[in-house]
Amino acid sequence: MKKILLIEDNEGIRESTAELLELADYVVITAADGKTGVELAKTSKPDIILCDIMMPKLDGYGVLSILSKNPETYSIPFIFMSAKSDKMDIRKGMNLGADDYLTKPFEESELMDAIESRLNRSEKIKTNMLDGLDSLNEFYNEARGHQELKNLSEDRKIKTYEAKEEIYRQDDYANYLYFIVKGTVKCSRTDSYGKTIVTDIYGPSDFIGYTTLLDDGEFHDTAIALEQTQVAVIPKSDFLDLIRKNRNVALKFIKLMAGDIHERGKKILQLAYASVQERVASSLLMLYEREKVNGQNGDIRISRDDLASVVGTAKESLIRMLSEFKKEGLIESEGLTLKIINEPRLRQIACD
Repeated sequence: MKKILLIEDNEGIRESTAELLELADYVVITAADGKTGVELAKTSKPDIILCDIMMPKLDGYGVLSILSKNPETYSIPFIFMSAKSDKMDIRKGMNLGADDYLTKPFEESELMDAIESRLNRSEKIKTNMLDGLDSLNEFYNEARGHQELKNLSEDRKIKTYEAKEEIYRQDDYANYLYFIVKGTVKCSRTDSYGKTIVTDIYGPSDFIGYTTLLDDGEFHDTAIALEQTQVAVIPKSDFLDLIRKNRNVALKFIKLMAGDIHERGKKILQLAYASVQERVASSLLMLYEREKVNGQNGDIRISRDDLASVVGTAKESLIRMLSEFKKEGLIESEGLTLKIINEPRLRQIACD
């Protein structure tokens, strides 16, 4: 049974609301003031919190502010309940990270719908059940469920890019976030001497360009479709609203950025210390794992120029190493497609 923490200083409202929730088979914990509510949230770990705004000792804004900074409570869905319905009050609550807002007096159906909606969405995100374009739509639905976000732009388009076509260019000002629906995209960076290196390869369900939007500046790299690719183009304002208003969405992008930093750190170490053989093996495994994650058979389709750039070596050195791997029976090739035959041995080489 799901556990609800109800923080409400009005005894009558607190008791009647708790009774309704218990009849709906929820376990209900109640608090008569904000300070007590914060302590109960930390100790009881509820699945969702319902909180009044105007309360003694600590108001609802203070409760949310404290809980949103605590690693153990910041992801708990939080719904404000208040007789205050001024737009500024609603926006203040949402800016602090509230998930929804109920104006008292509310209907029983409104209360139950709000709770079920937040619990369902929270559960989906926690269990990583959102895949492909559905995850993008879920982010939008999450934001658009808030009253003050009803005016978010509907200018979300699916664009198709042909092979070798640019999606965005390094040093262009960033106005959009890009979500890959289908296809493969390479991101590369060019230095002041004209030397280009592939920074990463992306596939379906990957977001690209989000770090630049958070910097509010220019793209740090160029994104090019490696095959016919479908991309959802998301206006910058929509993305930033999602980040500000929804803690689960913000957490997702924090994890993505943390993963990017970790992977790029590993790549710098490889370029500095690993042999060409190790780097080729590691790059093949990285691309193979990406294909498997995206539901493919693991076959790697990439030009030798792009693969050499991913490895950080000359094309001639790459081709020589691929030939050695083929002779050893580690890989097979057919045109641009590479197939890994002996994954364990390739992993041994990558770790040597």
